[in-house]
Amino acid sequence: MATQLLAPDSLSETERAQPITSKMKGSAVLRAQVLMDRARFSPGEIDSVYGQNLRNAISGFQKANGLQNTGTIDAPTWAVLNTDTAPILVSHTILDTDVAGPFKRIPAEWPDKAKMRALGYSSAREALSEKFHVSPKLLTQLNPGKKFGSAGEVIVVPNVADTSELPKAVKIIVDQSDLTLSLVDADGKVIAQFPATTGSKHDPLPIGIWKVNGVARNPVFHYNPKLFWDADPADAKAKIAPGPNNPVGVVWIDLSKEHYGIHGTPEPSTIGKTQSHGCIRLTNWDATALAQSVVTGVEVLLQD
Repeated sequence: MATQLLAPDSLSETERAQPITSKMKGSAVLRAQVLMDRARFSPGEIDSVYGQNLRNAISGFQKANGLQNTGTIDAPTWAVLNTDTAPILVSHTILDTDVAGPFKRIPAEWPDKAKMRALGYSSAREALSEKFHVSPKLLTQLNPGKKFGSAGEVIVVPNVADTSELPKAVKIIVDQSDLTLSLVDADGKVIAQFPATTGSKHDPLPIGIWKVNGVARNPVFHYNPKLFWDADPADAKAKIAPGPNNPVGVVWIDLSKEHYGIHGTPEPSTIGKTQSHGCIRLTNWDATALAQSVVTGVEVLLQD
């Protein structure tokens, strides 16, 4: 598989039109995930495996482009995606800033998190993985023998870093039925869709129409155990420093529903697959894209 993953741009025309369906993995799926990411119908963390997040991204892309909603990348869907002819993988020379750190292990317990001056990345590999929207495991597969620790080292990465900013949205729709967040423009067109984690049985999504109160980047997190059903009774309130491994990631979009927001996460692999404490979680890179597209007062529809 490692050899296949190094050459998704070498797929034949026939291979580029073969359907992508459930349980598939490998270079064709990697190609599909990168193209979906660039089309702003995010598959979440790029891992070369067809999963529910990719299926939901495909369905959203199909609906937005007037295609039959199959959840499968069939020939008509490939035809639209393949109009994007940029390379799927590119070389990246590791920069000084990529390895500047400081990199520190993130403790599990709240009191220990509160002692940290920043909740940065735990390693350069983690930082590079988020920069290129890729799972650390796949980044390693794409770069056998690489250490990811030195400036000047050349690695292979998904070609997603230069995507242009989204236009301004007038509405956010969070759909609990398929665990997605969509951005809608003034013409009613969905311009982006992201996989989302949307609550739990203990903290259900607050169905209704709300507003964006404001956007905070690199937020401090104020931990209040009274708001967490699974908190340790011995926990006290704590102030958690900013950083990508902060509990709400690199962005907090405050909602008019008290205590609720849309935010990033320190664990991108869990998006759309686990539960939250009521808020709407996205990957850090999707939360960043969302924050660039919305302003105070934008309507937020939370639906089931």
